[in-house]
Amino acid sequence: MADKKNKQTLSPEEQKTAAGYYELKSEAVKDLVEANEENSPKVSKEELKKYKSGPKFELSHGLKIILMKAWFYGAVCFFILWGLGIYITDLYDMLFVVGIVMGMVTDLLINSILRYFAQTEGANDDWMMFPSRSLVSFFANIFYCFLILYFVYSLYNMINAAIITVFGLTDQLPLGVGPILFGLFSMGFDQMFIAIKHLMIRIVDDATASVKGGEGKKTK
Repeated sequence: MADKKNKQTLSPEEQKTAAGYYELKSEAVKDLVEANEENSPKVSKEELKKYKSGPKFELSHGLKIILMKAWFYGAVCFFILWGLGIYITDLYDMLFVVGIVMGMVTDLLINSILRYFAQTEGANDDWMMFPSRSLVSFFANIFYCFLILYFVYSLYNMINAAIITVFGLTDQLPLGVGPILFGLFSMGFDQMFIAIKHLMIRIVDDATASVKGGEGKKTK
């Protein structure tokens, strides 16, 4: 009785509004049930970020990669230099083991992660010294990491020599090898060598393009 009474007290305009409201809800439910990839509207990444839970601050793609590299190289220092230090007492034997492990970590872990998380195939190749995946690149990364390790070792010696010269500390080693600095130094030299590689490739490409351009003008 109460529902019938309420319907009777509604004005024609209110009844029309209520009918439109229920019709709109029914249509929305129908669209939701029939939604798929083909008929769904495209939503921009900026719009999706507004409704994303968690912190709004997000690291850039490049920063994530260099931090990942520094973390892995720091882990090599922690587990090999620190972990095997009591078993491998000779410095050069230790550096030999560290170089091999760094190369394996670079080829099997770092580069594999970069390939896996690339948005498109080859998108992260610029972050690798040897982007190809083969037996040759495996050994190439080992020799490459020996080069990185040599520069890191030399940098530690230069820093310690400078500290000793300035402060006159002769009874102890001022700066010891730790995972954080070792990881940052290794990552820094890795990025420096990769940048040099890209620079050399750009120079060769520009020179080749200029030669081809000159030959094309001569033929005309």
